[in-house]
Parts: sequence; C-alpha cells; structure tokens
Amino acid sequence: MKNMNILKCFALAAVVLSTTVSCNKYLDVVPDDGVARIDMAFNLRSSAIRYLGTCYSYMPVDGNVIHDSAMLTGDELWDLVGRIVSNTNARVPNGYFQIARGFQSASNVRANDWADMYKGIRCCDILVENIDRVPDMTLQEKMQWKAEATFLKAYYHFHLVRKWGPVPIIRESLPIDSDMEAVRMYRDNIDDCFDYIISLLDQAMENLPVTVQSNDELGRITRPICAALKARVAVYAASPLFNGNEEESALVDDRGEQLFPSKTEEEKLERWRYAVTACEEAIAAAEQANFQLFDKSTIASSYRMCDSLLTDMTLRCAFNLRWNQELIWGNTQRDVNNYGSIQAFQQWTMPNMSEYSHSTGGYRFVGVPMKIVDQFYTNHGLPIENDLAWEGVNTQALRRVTAEYNYYLEEDYTTVAQNFDREPRFYAFLGFDGGKWLGQIANFNDLQPEDIPYINCRNGGEQGKSGGEVGPVTGYFAKKLYPYQCMFTAQNSFSTYWFPWPTMRLTDLYLLYAEAINEAEGPNGQHRDDLFACLDAIRSRAGIPDVRTAWDTYSNNPGYYNSQYGMRSIIHRERLIELCFESQRFWDIRRWKEAPQEYSKGIYGYTVTGASPEDYYVKNLVATQTFGLKDYFWPIYTSYLYKNPNLVQNLGW
Repeated sequence: MKNMNILKCFALAAVVLSTTVSCNKYLDVVPDDGVARIDMAFNLRSSAIRYLGTCYSYMPVDGNVIHDSAMLTGDELWDLVGRIVSNTNARVPNGYFQIARGFQSASNVRANDWADMYKGIRCCDILVENIDRVPDMTLQEKMQWKAEATFLKAYYHFHLVRKWGPVPIIRESLPIDSDMEAVRMYRDNIDDCFDYIISLLDQAMENLPVTVQSNDELGRITRPICAALKARVAVYAASPLFNGNEEESALVDDRGEQLFPSKTEEEKLERWRYAVTACEEAIAAAEQANFQLFDKSTIASSYRMCDSLLTDMTLRCAFNLRWNQELIWGNTQRDVNNYGSIQAFQQWTMPNMSEYSHSTGGYRFVGVPMKIVDQFYTNHGLPIENDLAWEGVNTQALRRVTAEYNYYLEEDYTTVAQNFDREPRFYAFLGFDGGKWLGQIANFNDLQPEDIPYINCRNGGEQGKSGGEVGPVTGYFAKKLYPYQCMFTAQNSFSTYWFPWPTMRLTDLYLLYAEAINEAEGPNGQHRDDLFACLDAIRSRAGIPDVRTAWDTYSNNPGYYNSQYGMRSIIHRERLIELCFESQRFWDIRRWKEAPQEYSKGIYGYTVTGASPEDYYVKNLVATQTFGLKDYFWPIYTSYLYKNPNLVQNLGW
C-alpha cells in the first residue's frame, strides 16, 4: 500500500462542518502534473484534513430525497404518482419513491450505494495507514483522525448490512495490484458482520474526544456519537431480522456457509443483553457531554407563548432546531442547493399559507398515509382503540370546531372527529384540513388563535388540489419536516432554515434502551425503572400521561404494560410516533419483521377532490403495497454478481 501511486478514491474532499447554511465544498488535491498521489495527500496537515474530508464525504446523505434510502422508499410518506412532466419533478426527484411502489430489481437497483460504501471504506483504510507520515501534526491529533476514520469504516459497513444483510467484510483494503481471485470476496455471515462493526467502534472509542473543540467541527465524530452508533448496531444485531432469522436460512453460498446462522433462544437473548449494556454506556457518554432532552425552557426564553404553542414548537424544534441540546449526531453532508435537499423538499411540498399562496412552490405533492395518522395517541397517551373515552366514537364523523380547540384547529371549521382530542405530537407533526400550522408568520410573541394560519385543502381552498401535479395527496402533511422559520416571503421567494439531519437524538437512545431492556428481561426485570423512566421522559415532554397512568386510568386494558408482548407494542408505537419522518420507520418495521402487516394496510387518504366536508372526508384507497421475504433486503446488482461469482444473491431476487 505504501507504494501505491494513483489515488483510487477519486477527489479528495475538504471537511466543511459548520453551523452556517453553506454546503460542503470538495477540494481536489492534485499537483501540477495532474496526478493525485498519496505523498501529496499526507505531506502536510492542510492536505491531510482534505483527505479526512474524503472519508466523511461518503456518508449517506440523510434527509435528501435523492440519496436517503429510507425517506420516500417506504410507507410513511407518499408521493404524487404521475408527476413526470412539470418542473416540480426536476426540483424534487422521485426516483427512490419507485422502491415504495415495488419497482426495485436486481438489474436496475435503486438507491444502490454498494460501490460507494466500499470506496469510502478504502479511503478510511488509506488514511489510517498514512496519517502517521504527516509531519506537522501531534500524535494525539493523528490518533483522533485514525479513530474518526475507523468509526466511518464501521458506519459504512453498517449501512451496507442494514440494506443488504451479510456483506463482504473489508478488514484490510487490498493493494490495487491484487490478483482477480483475491478481490472476489465472499459475503461474511451476519453475526461476523455485526461483531466486526462493533469491534471497530470499540477500537475508535478511546481516541475520540468527548466534544468537538469548536463550532467549526460540529458534525465530526465524538465519543458520544460512537457510543450511540454502537448502541444502535447492537440493537439491530439483536433484532429478529438479523438474530437467528430462520426465514433466511436458505441463504447459503457455494462454500456451504449459512449467512444467517441458526441460534438457540439463549443465544438470541445474549444479543439483547449485550444491547442493554451498549445502550447504558451510550446514554452515560451522552450525559457526560451534557446532552439532554430538549424542553420548553429554550422556547419559553425566546417567545411569549401559551403552553399549547410552547409544546407545539418544542416538539418540532427537538427535531429541526440546529445543534440543540438533544442532538447527538447531526449529518452535515447535505447540500442546501441540491434539488433533493430538505430545503428544496420544504419549498415544493409545504402548503403555502402566506399572502403569496399562489406563488411558485408549495405544490404539496407528498402526503402522509392515513395509517401513519392513526398511529398517534389520543390526549390520554393511548391508541384510539384502547382509550375508553373513544369507545363507540365514529372517528370519521363530521364535527365543528369550538373555541376550546382553537390553538390546534380553526374555530367554526368542520373537520372529522379523529382530529380532536389527540396528543400534542399529532398537532405538532401533522398538517391537515382545518388544522393550525404554527409558522409562516413574522412575529411569534403573544399569539392569539386567529394569528395562526390554518390549512384549507378541500377543493377550492387555498391549499386545495389545483392540478394533476399538485397535492394534497392524502390530506395530511408531514409538518414536522418544516421548521417554523420556513415561509414564503414573496411571490417566488421561499425562506429556508438549514439544520443538520438528526442521525441520532437522545430520544432515539432512550427508545433503543427501553426496547433492549424489554426484549432481554421483560418489563419487570432488574432494569424496569430505567425502562419506564426512558419512556415516561419522552411522554412527559409530549404532554401525555406516563405509561402506567395512561393504561391503568384511561384504557380498556389496564396493566397492558406488564407483559413483554404488551410493552413491546407500546415501545414500538412510541418509537414510530416520536421518530416519525426521521428515516427510522423504514428500518424499524423491517428489523422487527413487522413490515408485511404494515404494508398490507394500504395507502389511504381522503378524497382530496371533494369541496364540501361531506365529499372530502371520505376515505379513499390511494395505493396498495406488497411486501414479501425478498423485500427485507436490497438485491445485489447483477453486474456485481457477474464480476464476482463468489457473491450469492439475496433470496427472492
């Protein structure tokens, strides 16, 4: 490797990890003769940090609809089918949405970043092997950069495993002059893959800083980030999709290697016990770095608001207020000028409720399926079907809004019963016909109900359907994805708010910890206090009763939380609600092996062409989805199989 002359990782990129809205800029390190060489990349710190940037540049671009493998690819957001002509298609590409529609194939693999991940792994290996040559760096800084590259190598392996299952492990990158047989690697079994990823994270952990040294470094890897990823990896390794999955037992290569090894129940349980410890350590690392749940105090110190609005803004800001105290790992790799960026997504899919309601933008062509709406709790912190107060209630009955709801719903507006008496996250995360939308206004102090805009998306309303490529799609919108600062400021001008995509929040860690505890020992084991504390802290911020109070006081099934099955459903639902639209549901319902039943529910919405409440509020089947065994994992591109016959294709492809 030391004699390698030509850089095989393409351009060398600079790390631009700032709190500003500027995008990453990649700088080539190329000498006058036009050939990039290792000795140029590591001759000085100033060029070496660009190579470190190369290692980071392969990170999946979370929150970008062009590159995020879990945003428009599943059943949580639904694009407007058929928008293939107008400029809205160019501004927010919908190629990944075709995965959600079932148009994935081994000959045309969508979201295929297999090769990019291995390029990133190779770049990380090159940095680790060569960073000691840089003369103007301290030993401590070299160790830190090695640790960052080692972490990224683990992360890229994890990304591959999450999508393809068992993959070839790259323990050491091969020299470029290796013979053909050496590079024709086999897939390693799933347990070896997870064990290797965890070993890399353990190796990186000790040389990572607890916090970054300056705001310019926000987004670089720290010890809490490393511990948090280890916790996530450990929980994934223990989850049913990966942990002794008998449905994948037929995935065997030509060596006879079973890529999903069979396990005893005790062996499966051991994975969960390990996950409990990993989550404990991750939460401790986060607390050491002063991470804490985002609460109302930050908003209350900035604005004069009633409690309902404070809660609404707090819940949204926990996700999209940049670098808030809950954000453990923010992905800064997103280019704000890219048509697939979250900023472009906001402009073209956000309902426009300003005076410029007919300006370019605001095509609102992505909707939230009804089953996602249904998963939110009532104001008692329970599923509708378990809340005694909702027994006998027709959730689709028309109901007129009275003054007691006027901070959430437009007074005197007619909507349906299911939009009343729901938990605060329902109103903070979802937009819908007759619902208030805190945002698109200049002043947030001393707001009265009439100051807050609302959505009228029935046919003929300001946000109603006005063309074949204009929404709404289902009648519900993912309000959570839109910071309150976003607004249309002129006829063709949209004010955006950049934020790093929350790859890991403290909330996520709490939920992973609760899940691991329940799976390892049930809800009444030695860690039961931690289990309930994690769930109840999240629920308290959301403005709903704690688990025990909710189920014992208001439900038709008191004590439901006392069984492992009952607690599992509570934890899963809490996770689907709290982390909705954060590119988590796609992976979670797969690792839980709950995707088939979720997909079978279909994509429903309201009849958005209706003008009157009676015509609009009729549930309508927008699309059907199927989910089979093959859909748990991506297919390996057939070209790769041809080049490397030692690879075996995933089942069903």
